[in-house]
Amino acid sequence: QVKKQCDQKLLIRMKTKCVPCSLNLDTQCPAGYTKITNGTGTPDCRYYLETKTHTLSFLGCRHRCVKEFEQPECCQGHWGPDCMGK
Repeated sequence: QVKKQCDQKLLIRMKTKCVPCSLNLDTQCPAGYTKITNGTGTPDCRYYLETKTHTLSFLGCRHRCVKEFEQPECCQGHWGPDCMGK
């Protein structure tokens, strides 16, 4: 039995919006994504507050999220919608 289908596993990564770290405990990833950071997330971004005269910038936190995605692919030497090939 020759394997015709060789799906590729892809990892899609994204980060949530930058918010004050204290508010980031309950932040959820979008549907289908898994949160890979815990607690308040990673303090690696800045968020901004506008006042009448200034824009203030603060260190904020965000979470990292990943989603596994199977991309259908035919094995070498096979092609077409059913991966028939030779």
